[in-house]
Amino acid sequence: MNIIREQLPYTLDEFDSRSLGQRYRGKVRENFHLGDEIVMITTDRVSAFDHVLGTIPFKGQILTEIAKFWFEKTRNIAPNHIISYPDPQVIVAQKADTLPVEVIVRGYITGSLWREYKEGINGQYGFMLSNGLKKNELFTTPILTPSTKAQYGLHDEPITRQDIVDGLVDEKIYAQAETYALELFSAGQEWASQRGLILVDTKYEFGIVDGELIIIDEIHTPDSSRYWIASEYKKRFNANENQKMLDKENIRQWLIERGFSGAGTPPTLTDEIRITLAEQYVELYNQLTGQDFIPEVGEVKKRIENNLEEAGIYA
Repeated sequence: MNIIREQLPYTLDEFDSRSLGQRYRGKVRENFHLGDEIVMITTDRVSAFDHVLGTIPFKGQILTEIAKFWFEKTRNIAPNHIISYPDPQVIVAQKADTLPVEVIVRGYITGSLWREYKEGINGQYGFMLSNGLKKNELFTTPILTPSTKAQYGLHDEPITRQDIVDGLVDEKIYAQAETYALELFSAGQEWASQRGLILVDTKYEFGIVDGELIIIDEIHTPDSSRYWIASEYKKRFNANENQKMLDKENIRQWLIERGFSGAGTPPTLTDEIRITLAEQYVELYNQLTGQDFIPEVGEVKKRIENNLEEAGIYA
């Protein structure tokens, strides 16, 4: 797609505005607190191994539109924080008291869990994985591997359910979060299967508004989830080959192949890998939603400013 190459100089690296309220900068999002609401601007930044690496054309738009797709599709399962979408890269959301943990659901042993398992690390979530598992093997039933929710620049850490309910989250609330997570994951897997994809694993974040537990942040996006091509799975698994991925794991593998897994300075993203990643995100969008991605070309920051002003948010 030539349009991806043409968008390289116009990607959104950061967004700031004094008139939007208190700013919290995450790895990918700029969050502005306005009373009981949060204006969440999804930049085009890409991060891996707790390092921000650069930008990917149209990434913020794709993440926001996929999140919107899933929030609307799953609101009968779990309430969420959405108020409005004033721009293809902006969500206006209810401010919630965020649970200090992320609930991660895994259908397969892969990614960081596999890398730890291969090194002999087991039991860090309060239960033991079976011996003799193979990379990318399907679990009999999905498992929950929660983690702490670290501040920007710090590492999320594995945590057991017992440690969560002993001091971090009321047990009844956390049990509801677990139920929501498993139900959302099941719905996500079912839909993905219909679209020729496998939803491999995902993370969910939750918060409380007026005493009600809701899902926040994003849901089933290629930043928060792994997606594999379903038709390739069995052949690649039997041959002990990497799966065909349409998610952020591709950038992690690119970094690992260049000797970087978190320590030191990451390699600079080339324009070619930025374009390749954008193409994979577009491919996922098209296959997952069944719709053709319509890119918003040109200077992203100016467009967002104009749309926020039109919505009466930006002054």
